[in-house]
Amino acid sequence: MNSNNPIPALGLGTFRLKGQVVIDSVKTGLSLGYRLIDTAQIYGNEAEVGQAIAESGVPRDEVFITTKIWIDNFASDKLAASLKESLKKLRTEQVDMTLIHWPSPHGAVPVAEYMGALAAAQDQGLTQRIGVSNFNTALLQEVIDAVGAERIASHQIELHPALQNRKVAAFNAKCGIHTTSYMTLGYGKALQEPVVQAIANDLGATPAQVVLAWAMQQGFAVIPSSTKRANLEGNLAARSLRLTDDQMARIAVLDRGERLASPESLAPVWD
Repeated sequence: MNSNNPIPALGLGTFRLKGQVVIDSVKTGLSLGYRLIDTAQIYGNEAEVGQAIAESGVPRDEVFITTKIWIDNFASDKLAASLKESLKKLRTEQVDMTLIHWPSPHGAVPVAEYMGALAAAQDQGLTQRIGVSNFNTALLQEVIDAVGAERIASHQIELHPALQNRKVAAFNAKCGIHTTSYMTLGYGKALQEPVVQAIANDLGATPAQVVLAWAMQQGFAVIPSSTKRANLEGNLAARSLRLTDDQMARIAVLDRGERLASPESLAPVWD
């Protein structure tokens, strides 16, 4: 069920983008060739994303839309209704992938309940694929126990040179679950790494292209955001960049467990 219309390797994130800013970013991205747009209920921009896609001129079946269910909507009697509301905002009858945004804080809603509800929404045709975001390996195992690994199309996690999240990425791979890296550029911090800058210079590329290529070369999807056309265009060019084994190894040693997204009210006990 996850093999049709594969998840694009490079998409456009919309976190923190609002109003006309997100409309312009998505329309520009689509005009440049982006075909994956990542949003979420909590971003408060699904309607604008839907408007931008509708006005872009790109056929709906060529755009891969991901959204995420917020924690307030995890209960079995709320999840599908909230997703239907997201579909209205996004102006589509079905999204390509729906993720559980964070594990339920303190287990307030059991994993089996919200994953069961999400699987039911998939069976109803509201979403082509389902997955999770920001889970640790123990909670991901609960997800697998609830609905089966074959149901989980992707696990979206913070992953960048300073936080390579190897244990979770390896567990994903072991279970046959695709990994999507968010915050791949580390809020721009990764672009300041001397190693990254040196590799960029050697390759005649930008530091952003090097970091995105590093992640994609490991099989991860990436979803960087930008409001600038030049950056959007530059990021897209990372798909054709290839790092040597030595360059990959030099970036590998930058891992120092530097997590940037760990809100106290949401974060599980990280691996």
